[in-house]
Amino acid sequence: MDLHYTAEQNAFRAEVRAWMQQHVPREALPDYDTFEGFQAHRAWEKTLNSAGYAGITWPEALGGRGASLFEWLIFEEEYWAADAPLRLNQNGVFLLGPTLMEYGTEAQKARFLPRMAACDDMWAQAWSEPGAGSDMAAIRTTAVRDGDHYVINGQKTWSTRARWADWIFGLFRTEAGSQRHHGLSYLLVPLDTPGVTIRPIRQLNGLAGFAEIFFDNVRVPVDCCLGAEGEGWNVAMATAGFERGLLLRSPARYQQTARRLRTLYLANRDAADRDLSIRDAVIRAISATEAYALSTYRTVSMLAKGSKIGPESSTNKIFWSELDLLLHDTALRILGSRAELDTPESRRWMEGFMFAQAGPIYAGSNEIQRNIVAERMLGMPRQ
Repeated sequence: MDLHYTAEQNAFRAEVRAWMQQHVPREALPDYDTFEGFQAHRAWEKTLNSAGYAGITWPEALGGRGASLFEWLIFEEEYWAADAPLRLNQNGVFLLGPTLMEYGTEAQKARFLPRMAACDDMWAQAWSEPGAGSDMAAIRTTAVRDGDHYVINGQKTWSTRARWADWIFGLFRTEAGSQRHHGLSYLLVPLDTPGVTIRPIRQLNGLAGFAEIFFDNVRVPVDCCLGAEGEGWNVAMATAGFERGLLLRSPARYQQTARRLRTLYLANRDAADRDLSIRDAVIRAISATEAYALSTYRTVSMLAKGSKIGPESSTNKIFWSELDLLLHDTALRILGSRAELDTPESRRWMEGFMFAQAGPIYAGSNEIQRNIVAERMLGMPRQ
C-alpha cells in the first residue's frame, strides 16, 4: 500500500481545508437533539451540499461530487480537524445512500438521493423492536400488501433522530407466517403518513435522541420497497456492512479525539503520571487510532481494486466501538473528579464518554459481531 498522496489528492486536501476555514461555524451549534440544534444542523448540511460535500462520493447527477473513497478519507480528516459540526443526516447519507446506490431503481435514486444530500429529507433508522434488538431476524412489525400499497402495523423502537426526521428506512415482515430472515422487506416510510405516532425516548443527557414509532394501518406505496419484496434481509445486510465496515465511523473521528486526548494528558502530565497505567492507556489509545486509520486505508485500497466488504466489517465495528470507549475512559481518568465539573472541556469529554457506552450496542451488539467473526471468518461451529 502506497501511503503517499498524489498531487491531485494534495490539491483536493488544500481545497477542503480552505473551504472549512471559511465555512465552519465559529461557535459550536446547539445539540442536534434539541429543536433549535436540529434546525441549525440541517442548515449546515445544506451548506455542505452547496459545495458537493454532503454525499461526496455520489455521482454529481445525484447530488454528490463523484469523489473517490480516498478523497472521502481526506475530506473526513479535514472535516474533523476543523472541528466541524456532527452530521445530522448520517443515517441517510452514510447508510441508506450507499444502499440505494446498490439496490435502488433509477427512479428511486433520482427521487431520494438529491433531497437526502440537501437534507430536504432527513432520515432515521427503523430496525429495532421490543423483542427484536440485536436480533433483527425476530422482527414482527407487519406490512401487508393491499393493491399498490403496504399496510403497516406494529412498533419500532430506539430509532435514532426519529423525533424530527422526515423518513425512516427499515425491515418489515411482508410474508404472513414467515420466520426469521425470510419474508422481510426493506421499506422507506414517510413519517407524516396518517397512522404514524412518534414518542421521544430520553437518553442519559436528558435529551430525546431516540424515539419509538407506532404504526396503525399506515399505508405506504409499493414503490417505497427497496429491492425485491421478501428480499429485505439481503438489503439490510448491505446497510449493516456500510454501518459497521467503513462509512459511519471514519478514522478521522477518532484521530481528532486522540489529538485532544494527547493535549489533555500533556496539560495534566504531572498528576496523570502518578498512575503510570494512565500514560500506558494514552499510548495504547493513540496507537490503536493510527492502526485503525491504516487498516481503513488498506480496506479502501482493496475496494478500489474491486473487492467487497464482507464479514470482516464485524471486526471493524468491534474495534472502533471499543476504541471510542478507551479514548474517553482514559480522558476521564486524567480529569479525575474534575470530569464532573460544568466546564466546556469536562462537559465535552463526559458527553463523549456517555455516548461511547452505546458503541458496543448500536450497529449490532459486539456479542453478535463476535459470533459472526467466529462463524463466518474463523469457521467455528454454531453452538
